[in-house]
Amino acid sequence: MADLAQSRHLGSAFPGPRAQALADRRDATVPRGVSAVMPTFAHRAGGGIVEDVDGNRLIDFASGIAVTTVGASAPRVVEAVRSQVEEFTHSCFMVTPYEQYLQVAERLADLVPVAGPAKTALFNSGAEAVENAVKVARAHTGRQAVAAFDHAYHGRTTLTMGLTAKNMPYKHSFGPFASELYRVPGSYPLHDGLDGAQAAARTIDQLEKQIGAQNLAAVVMEPIQGEGGFIVPAPGFLAEVVRWCRSNGVLFIADEVQTGFARTGRWFASDHEGIEPDIVTTAKGIAGGLPLSAVTGRAEVMDAPHAGGLGGTYGGNPIACAAALAAVDTIEEDGLLERAVQVEKIATDHLLSAREQDPRIAEVRGRGAMLALELVDPGTGEPDAALTARVAQQARDAGVITLTCGTWGNVIRLLPPLTIGDDLLVEGLEILTGALRRS
Repeated sequence: MADLAQSRHLGSAFPGPRAQALADRRDATVPRGVSAVMPTFAHRAGGGIVEDVDGNRLIDFASGIAVTTVGASAPRVVEAVRSQVEEFTHSCFMVTPYEQYLQVAERLADLVPVAGPAKTALFNSGAEAVENAVKVARAHTGRQAVAAFDHAYHGRTTLTMGLTAKNMPYKHSFGPFASELYRVPGSYPLHDGLDGAQAAARTIDQLEKQIGAQNLAAVVMEPIQGEGGFIVPAPGFLAEVVRWCRSNGVLFIADEVQTGFARTGRWFASDHEGIEPDIVTTAKGIAGGLPLSAVTGRAEVMDAPHAGGLGGTYGGNPIACAAALAAVDTIEEDGLLERAVQVEKIATDHLLSAREQDPRIAEVRGRGAMLALELVDPGTGEPDAALTARVAQQARDAGVITLTCGTWGNVIRLLPPLTIGDDLLVEGLEILTGALRRS
């Protein structure tokens, strides 16, 4: 948004009068289960700024949870959406197909790190993509069991809640969950002290003992675990797990919902690991803020379900498809892969400098514009969720949209849009680390 000033501005306390009026309406009409991080309401956004209804300008370190990677109002996306709306808004691809769906599938076939010819089915959300990837895997292998990992997050549907590891707030009181879902340890170098080969050996041992390869349809993993704490596995871990899957006829599903589309400085986090999944699920950053998700996999795998077995009324909506094509163009033409690497360098240098002065920062980790601080009690090494909450709240009060994550709630995550300017990025980092020093 060209006329949105790229500077932080706080003209009122949170919530301001307009935000408070909207909060009162929300309390009257929206269930309490739908909660919000920031005590205000967005009015417009662009670059690295979200402006609220009271005119406050906030530094965006969230990107709508890794969605607006190309910016909240990327010009190419805005123009593509306007143009498509004038043509038609919906026909349902399962009723009267349209070319935009094919174009997205073709672009994904070129970009996703799947070996050989690839095919794509489009859906609406990340959870929907993961659930359909499991359906495809079961149809292809004729097996039922699916394995996920400690610290995993895969969604909020009944099946994906079963794959998700964290109880609160995602699973508590919502069971029972789908059957034939299993959990195994993965790789968390800060806490397990294992190198990639050792962690993979532990994982494979559990897969073989707990489930048996002959019963296992798929292993599902985020190449960098998101909600679990932005956990980057030890080098070689993923490659060894994929090798075991290949040798046992088990499909490897890479959940790239949060890590995809330039977020980590590559098109997909799997690219950093040199792995070729059988199936990749994508969403979030795929369409510049519009609801779209995809399941892309080896052609023979994706063709396993019978005709009519995959689909959905809104899956691959033409407006969202137009936005996705424009988002991909934006990443390519605006050099956003390179920009993610620049963001990583600026942020990591700042955060590592803070870590040298503060033993409560146990680790700075991540890739590209997907970075995290894990905070602990320096005396015991135990996760410090209370400190994390205080720091995040102070940063929010100062006008920086800040998210936390981690199984123990002790990780601050950074997900700025790649359109954020260096000055705003550094200012937000200084506010964040200043909040830590005062806590």
